Order: sequence, then C-alpha cells, then structure tokens
Amino acid sequence: MNYPKIILKKGKEISLKRRHHWVFSGAIAEQESDLENGALVNVYSRGGEFLGIGHFSNGSIMVRMISFEKSEIDQNFWDEKIQSAFQLRNSLGLTDSSQTNVYRLIHGEGDLLPGLIIDFYNGTAVIQCHQIGMHQHLENISKALQNCYGEKLKAIFDKSSETLPKHFGINENNWVFGSPETDLVQEYGATYRIDWDKGQKTGFFIDQRENRKLLADYSKGKKVLNTFCYSGGFSVLALLEGAEEVHSVDISAKAIELTEENIKLNPEIKGKHESKVADVVKYIREIGDDYDIIVLDPPAFAKNIKARHNAVQAYKRLNAEALKRIKKGGILFTFSCSQVVDKNLFAHTVTAAAMETGRRTRILHQLSQPADHPINIFHPETEYLKGLVLFVD
Repeated sequence: MNYPKIILKKGKEISLKRRHHWVFSGAIAEQESDLENGALVNVYSRGGEFLGIGHFSNGSIMVRMISFEKSEIDQNFWDEKIQSAFQLRNSLGLTDSSQTNVYRLIHGEGDLLPGLIIDFYNGTAVIQCHQIGMHQHLENISKALQNCYGEKLKAIFDKSSETLPKHFGINENNWVFGSPETDLVQEYGATYRIDWDKGQKTGFFIDQRENRKLLADYSKGKKVLNTFCYSGGFSVLALLEGAEEVHSVDISAKAIELTEENIKLNPEIKGKHESKVADVVKYIREIGDDYDIIVLDPPAFAKNIKARHNAVQAYKRLNAEALKRIKKGGILFTFSCSQVVDKNLFAHTVTAAAMETGRRTRILHQLSQPADHPINIFHPETEYLKGLVLFVD
C-alpha cells in the first residue's frame, strides 16, 4: 500500500468522505511530479487524514477512487470485487435466469470500480476499460472472473481499444481468455447475435432490457416505428409479441444489417418488417400519421457539459417531430442516455416539445436503467439512462 501521495486542498476531502469517486484537478494541493497515467495513489486530506486509493490520470478528473480503505490492490481485492458484483446479480435472479442470459456484471462506480464495465453474454465476458489505470489490472480482472464463474465462463474479450485514448497504445480488441462457444444470446424469448468486436458498446444495449419488454407488451396488433434501431432489439421483441408491422430505421448500414439478421434468427415472427438506412429526423419528417408506436432511442447527444445546451435542443427537435406525426392515441417511447442531461431536464425538454406541437400528452411510465446497472447513491453520475412513455391524443 506504499503508493505515491496526493494531498488535497483544505475542504476538498468532503466529497470523498461522502464516497464520491472522483477527485478533480482543482482539488489537488500537492502531487509527486513524475506520476504516470494509471498509477495507484494514496489520497490524503490537507490535515494528513487518509481518504483512500485511486488511479491517477492527467485530466479534469485526476483521481478515480477504487477504495476508501487501506487496501492492498492485489488479486484478493479483485476477487472480492467481482464476487460481490456477481452476488448482487445473483440476488436479482440474473445469473441463472430463464428469461435472459445477458446482464451487466460491473457498472463502473455503481459497483465501486470507476472506469470498468463488464457485460456477461451467455458464457462470454466482455470488458471495457474507460481509464488506463483499470486496464493495467486486466490480468487480475480476468483471473477474478475465472475464479468467480468457473466452467460457466468460456471466454473473456477485452474491448477497451474504443474507450481508451489512442496514445495509450491499446489499438486492438483481444481475446484474453478462451474462445466463445456461441455468439447468440436470449432475452424474453428473442434470439440475438452479438458482434463483440465491431458492435456498439460491448455488443448490445443491455440497459434497455426491461424497456424492450414493456414496449413489446404494448405492441400486439400495432404498427411500430423503431428509430436509431441499432441491432433491432425493440423491433424483434415487438414482432414476437404480435406487432402487425415494424419499421426499423438507423443511419448505419451495419446496424440495419444486424437488425435484419436478428429478425431472421427468430422464425416465429409473423408480422411484417421493413428496415431503412436513413437520417432519423429527416425520415420522421416524411412519414404519415399511421404509426401506433414510435421509439426514439438516440445515441448520447452530449458527452460533456459543454455540449448539453445543443443536446437539449436536439432532443426537443427530435421529440417534436415524432409528436407531430404519431397517430392519435399513439404511444411514444423516448429516451436519453446522455449522462449530463438528467431526468428532470429531459422531462422538461420533452414537455417543451409537446407544448410546441400542441398535442395533448400524458406520461404513462418514467423509465430508467435496470437493476444490473445500479445507481450509486453517493455518485449520481451513475444514473444515465432515462425514458418516458407518452400517450398522445
């Protein structure tokens, strides 16, 4: 535990004592001059009180805390963290579920491990590190996963090349253990193929699992427009639950290819499906008013606070276009995954869109991320997905 020291300015220890995981550059009074990105550091208050251990990095967030105790960051540490996260998912009924074999095992600060995402796909664990300090423990993390899952774990894939800055030299995604037995997964009776290497995020939008099921419950006999469809998660489940017709739209040809493949993987589907490569806003402006359900699930419009204003305007425009054109008595599922746009701001933005269109709109459901994406009460930034289900007259 003899790590380099970081000393905070007077009063800046309060957030760490409240178990927030980030130390911003402006909070630091003293640091060693030769610290490398990813180095483990001990953090102290100005008065010399030990506050915890974290990963150092040059940037606005200079330390991400991985322990608020005097701990050895060894294999036992990682074993305990992975096992604790597994036990939570086990208590949620996810580790041996008849409904799905896909879930999030580690959700960054939500599981007290900033910068680490691990998703479990039917025997394959996919790791994404969002800071280099976490990636330097890849071997320990891999071993901890094997210790936790035993024979149930067939393969581990490191997909960190897309989430770490290029200057760290992590230029390729790699298999770090085993080989997958299958790239097919199940969710509420639907089958999906996962592209871990080239797909978005870790391969699938696991965080929309319960929201896909809710949409499916509304879809029987309905005509559905699924925009920003990616691999067609909403489309497939809606069709399996009896949607009469589903149209899937995405600007990415690869996404449409994945959607069409996933439709074919589910031969029980009886309804009609069409897909189109198109800019979503332009597409919505040209549609008629015969869609019973519209899904708006765009990528994050704002990655940081500076982009928030433009993101809010984009959400307003998008929702206004959908509200103008949805069928009378229709249902709009609208989402934001921008962490810097909180649920209140998102709701206000959608309200502004409804006021602009003059459509009478009522909220049926307020949606969030599922329980395997836990929100750390001391680190509110772990809450990022928010959604509204609207009934539109």
